[in-house]
Amino acid sequence: MTTAQQMLEKYIEAEIAVLDGRSITFGGRTLSMADLNDIRQGRLEWERRVNAEKASASGNNSGFSLATFK
Repeated sequence: MTTAQQMLEKYIEAEIAVLDGRSITFGGRTLSMADLNDIRQGRLEWERRVNAEKASASGNNSGFSLATFK
């Protein structure tokens, strides 16, 4: 089973490879500089998932706090 952290690492590797001018095969698809925006969007999604998992593991599911002023 692939974790969110592993997927994030794959997207970061793909982004670096494409920025270095290489193409990379990822998920059965060959990606190149033209696909950089797709790779970045995927990376951002997996970053959100990793952060959500970390927040859930620490008991902070909401991502925000409420304050009561009296």
